[in-house]
Amino acid sequence: MIPALLASIGLPLLVKAVGGALDSIDHPAAKVAAEALGQVGGALQAGQVAPEQVAEAHRHLERMTELESTEASAALAQINESLRSESRSEDWYVRRWRPTFGYAMALTWVATMGAVAWAVVAEPVQAPIIIAALVNTSPIWGVALGVLGIAVVKRSQDKQGR
Repeated sequence: MIPALLASIGLPLLVKAVGGALDSIDHPAAKVAAEALGQVGGALQAGQVAPEQVAEAHRHLERMTELESTEASAALAQINESLRSESRSEDWYVRRWRPTFGYAMALTWVATMGAVAWAVVAEPVQAPIIIAALVNTSPIWGVALGVLGIAVVKRSQDKQGR
């Protein structure tokens, strides 16, 4: 009885939340999906869907969430083991690559932003083109800064003895 009760609460809530989110997107596919989810929500509220089917959908959702969580935990465990291996290494540079990478990123960022600022001031007419070119480098910076962020967080945790 309790799983059926949870399923009757969980699925309608999920349908409503996702439908509302999709409805706020200005795209025909999102609107169609939001409308379809609205119909599903209506059928659930009207009791047109058998409780067993709702319970099965909820069980499937729980299982998919569990699998994704297991995958994420395994990936984090592998990353943490790599970080521990680096910190135990006898090679000085293996232990120091993260700070070196951080300093390199900082210098590169300062050089890039300084060059962009100088170019925009020196050639204000070219500013839109320069800024657009800078925006095109955002995937590269995103990856590099993501790696740096993970390194900083992990090193901070290591220093705290976690």
